[in-house]
Amino acid sequence: MHTNMENLTYAGVFATTVLDVRRAKDELWFPVKYRITYMGRQYYFPSGIDLTEDEWKVLPTTKKRDLVEQKELIQAGFDLVWDHAKELLKAGAFSIDTLKKRLSRGRKESLMAALDAKINELNEAGQIGTSISYSCAKNSISKFTSKDLRLSDITVEWLKRYHNHMVSEDKTATTIKFYMGCIRVIMNDAKRDGTITEAAYPFGEEINGKYEIKTGEGRKLALTLAQIKAILDHPLHADIEKRSRDLWFFSYLCNGINFNDMLKLKYKDIAGGEIHFTRAKTKRSSKNQKIISATLLPEMREIIDRWGNKPRRPDTYIFPFLNDSMDPLAKKMAIQNAIRLVNKKMKKISDALKYDTISTYTARHSFATVLKRSGANIAFISESLGHTDLRTTENYLASFETEERAKNASKLTQF
Repeated sequence: MHTNMENLTYAGVFATTVLDVRRAKDELWFPVKYRITYMGRQYYFPSGIDLTEDEWKVLPTTKKRDLVEQKELIQAGFDLVWDHAKELLKAGAFSIDTLKKRLSRGRKESLMAALDAKINELNEAGQIGTSISYSCAKNSISKFTSKDLRLSDITVEWLKRYHNHMVSEDKTATTIKFYMGCIRVIMNDAKRDGTITEAAYPFGEEINGKYEIKTGEGRKLALTLAQIKAILDHPLHADIEKRSRDLWFFSYLCNGINFNDMLKLKYKDIAGGEIHFTRAKTKRSSKNQKIISATLLPEMREIIDRWGNKPRRPDTYIFPFLNDSMDPLAKKMAIQNAIRLVNKKMKKISDALKYDTISTYTARHSFATVLKRSGANIAFISESLGHTDLRTTENYLASFETEERAKNASKLTQF
């Protein structure tokens, strides 16, 4: 089934924009495509935009800002396809293959198309989390601009305007840094393949008139042992709250394990009174995979007894969030939903205790700093965290040490 949005014809070639509902991307979303009919055959070209059937029906008359912007992007893409088709027809050189080659060259010069290509590349490589992040960056850019920018449009001035736009939308410094990093990756590729010149490359040091991505990090919150005990002693009633706190505590005890790695643990990872795992973050970047070992403390066994999957088969996930029938995207979404839930419940606890907001990441930082404050060797902390370079651990702990010095210095005048 196809729904027409616009129809144009010239010299025997018919072009239209359709919502292709033959193959859904999920239960609700379908790709918008440009259909070219030539010599009785139909050919489809992607727009890179997905809509629901309800959104498609109201698209021609909608006044909703997001849909209006999507409509303008679809129209811009259609105009591009049709302009190339007409040029070839007027030159007597039209064929579908020639049109594809023309559009392929055009795609290299389009920011949105370049982002789409990067997203597809990441999906094929199984890097689902990074792919989702790039998709978020693409959506943010789409909201900022109503036209499909050419890479030559990405100037220092444009980057500054987009930066200010994200600030006005209360995006965090981390989000701004990542989205700008996505654009920089695209521009680096374009510079390498000659799509843009070195002079047109907008990233670099601010002192040289370029756009400089700020590297400032958010405050890393580390808890004291007394605060962690208060969290564990805080009365809870609902099982979902108790489970969220237990998962947070398990992460803290298990070498500050990242939740992504923790929810992927299987019973076969338990051996010799320890849990052994490899950080997903370093699997693609490190040639020699580093196995991290964490002592399976009695408190961790109790948490597994309370919330772990049963029966305890070697290939069964310890915690009940994932199963092997899920594809990589489904697993990624399940992990993100679990993290979101735990963060929500831990925020409720931190509010009640009048602490700064506690998140899943706080468990990892607290593990490292509790060991540091207790006098543990930094090499041991580095090994426990799975860092491949001691300098990474030193940088990781630097902000905590600064905070500790400031707190201690303030005592000098407490007469």
